[in-house]
Amino acid sequence: MTRSDASAARVATAGTGQLRPAPDHIQVVENLTPKQVVEQLDRYIVGQQDAKRAVAVALRNRYRRQQVPENLRREISPKNILMIGPTGVGKTEIARRVARIVNAPFVKVEATRFTEVGYVGKDVESIIRDLVEISVSTLYRQRLEVVRDEAIARARRRLLEILTDQSLQAKARGGGRATTEGLSEADAARRQEQAEQRRRQREWKRLERLLEQQEIEDAEVELEVESGPVDVGGYDFDGSGPGDEMQQALYDMLEEMFPPERVRRRVSVREARRILENEESSRLVDYESVIQEAIQAVESGGVVFIDEIDKTIPTDESAADVSASGVQRDLLPIVEGAMVPTRYGPVRTDHILFIASGAFIGVKPSDLIPELQGRFPVRVELQSLKEDDLYEILTKPEHALPKQYQALLATEGVELRFDEAALRRIAALAADINARQEDIGARRLQTLLERVLEDVLFTAPDLDPPSVTVTAEMVDERVGDVIGDEDLSLYIL
Repeated sequence: MTRSDASAARVATAGTGQLRPAPDHIQVVENLTPKQVVEQLDRYIVGQQDAKRAVAVALRNRYRRQQVPENLRREISPKNILMIGPTGVGKTEIARRVARIVNAPFVKVEATRFTEVGYVGKDVESIIRDLVEISVSTLYRQRLEVVRDEAIARARRRLLEILTDQSLQAKARGGGRATTEGLSEADAARRQEQAEQRRRQREWKRLERLLEQQEIEDAEVELEVESGPVDVGGYDFDGSGPGDEMQQALYDMLEEMFPPERVRRRVSVREARRILENEESSRLVDYESVIQEAIQAVESGGVVFIDEIDKTIPTDESAADVSASGVQRDLLPIVEGAMVPTRYGPVRTDHILFIASGAFIGVKPSDLIPELQGRFPVRVELQSLKEDDLYEILTKPEHALPKQYQALLATEGVELRFDEAALRRIAALAADINARQEDIGARRLQTLLERVLEDVLFTAPDLDPPSVTVTAEMVDERVGDVIGDEDLSLYIL
């Protein structure tokens, strides 16, 4: 296995973001009008029309940029967005859904994870390295899916060849060769070859039938497999940490010095099939083109969501706040446009869309350093969720929380129903608690639903009859005592 193949095998399990396969794919996927983008977002997110319109326009401008002449295209930079609003109102969900709609490389980070260069912590350039890792791994998985059928067919042929060879060798050791007495040496060799071909064909067909019927899945077969990851000094460098560049660089160097060896192992037919399918898939995918297209996808279509950017505004002169202020200065060149080195090559950030968000409690967006303020020209304020908004969140989105609980309990054969009055009551309680305590937006709904359904979720496998209806009375019974006790509700709800 080459270095590229080994890297491909590692990166196939890294990252979780979405990826647009090729730069020209923008013109197909992103060819959505702003109105259509908002309609897509409305399926999952309630309210916050100003924020939806802002990101919809930013996406449409990306598509427009692809249509202008090349000399002008380079000069058009994305209009980065700053979202201002309390937690739980949909800031992160808007950014995540947008990335899925356009199938773009996406990464979400918290500004509090990073420190100024010189302090202990992650540096801001790791944002782009993580985005590239996500892009490469996602595109690689997509390419694997494209060649999956061919890889399965090739692996099946290889497995049949190995099984046939080993079966014939075992039978040969048991004796039983065709007689060649009275024949010339050439005729004897020809007859022997024909006999071996017939035996091989018979054995091939027999094993093929057994494989199709899955009758030999647990039988053992001897297979050449790659040895495990490089181990030096007791530390296992498996290359799976996208943020640890030093570890990855060391792993790549060791891989070049000590390429993985292939050793013979006895494995089950089931395991052998999986190993061979993985090997054939890696051979069918051009990993170098994956890297090239993934980097292009990041440079022209990547989306970075930076949460809690307000936490980088210093409020006193402590060392932590000094470092936080330095994070703003370190973010500035990346947001403005810089060349960031990654293990796949340099990546330009000029046309990556940055969406930042924060609650800005006790501080203001104008407290950010002026240069960084200027790089987020689009400002949108997200509103706190009212009772009607919370009710819509429980009923309107395609994957609303009650629908999720219904699907979970359906796996146990339990039918779960919600009265409209129960959903109204949950929304009212969530709005009331948010008003009296810390406003955590829609996240309060999950806390309340877990409390209401705690007994149902526990006893679901034993319910008889397997049917539950959640009523307003049931909601009050489960959470009424907690709501009435201010001190208790602070801890439980």
